[in-house]
Amino acid sequence: MNKDSLRINELFYSLQGETCTVGLPTVFIRLTGCPLRCTYCDSAYAFSGGDRLSLDQIIAQVQGYKAWHVTVSGGEPLAQPAVFELMARLCDLGYEVSVETSGALPVNNIDVRVMKVVDIKTPGSGEQQRNLYENFKYITAKDQIKFVICHREDYDWAVACMSEYDLTSKCEVLFSPSYEELKGVELADWILTDQLNVRFQLQLHKILWGDVPGK
Repeated sequence: MNKDSLRINELFYSLQGETCTVGLPTVFIRLTGCPLRCTYCDSAYAFSGGDRLSLDQIIAQVQGYKAWHVTVSGGEPLAQPAVFELMARLCDLGYEVSVETSGALPVNNIDVRVMKVVDIKTPGSGEQQRNLYENFKYITAKDQIKFVICHREDYDWAVACMSEYDLTSKCEVLFSPSYEELKGVELADWILTDQLNVRFQLQLHKILWGDVPGK
């Protein structure tokens, strides 16, 4: 595989819809391809297609926007080896970089300047068995761990996982309701009832634009 280029499904400018940078103007680099098939996936269109671009071409497109936040997403971005070099080069240029990963591939080679957003797969995702718990060793205080909750069983599982691995001592933990599958108010009530030390989040981009790609 070419280590100087990446297959890009889309590159666009929008507001960050999740994590601690929610609401900030951000350049999104969505890579093509993913080895997982989560039931709630909202970017299945990124499983194939796209254009192969050199790292220089990608960076040039990023520099065309007046934003200093860049999110590398997918698909599963870590499935393409050249992504590590891309993220390091973006950091060298002064960008605040985050990567959204499924947690099914190793994160230890990610540049330490990059904020890792690791999505731990709940049973409702259908891909729970793909979780690579070894990744928790490489989580730092600047990173974020996310659970997408489909139903009460997912919630209970996520709470148990969070406790078993003492995740809130490592970084901020995010609980997000699966879009159009679990009502946000239900998840919010569960969190408050149990007095969890987590951040409840909704997907701002979905609220604003629905399922429109490139938003």
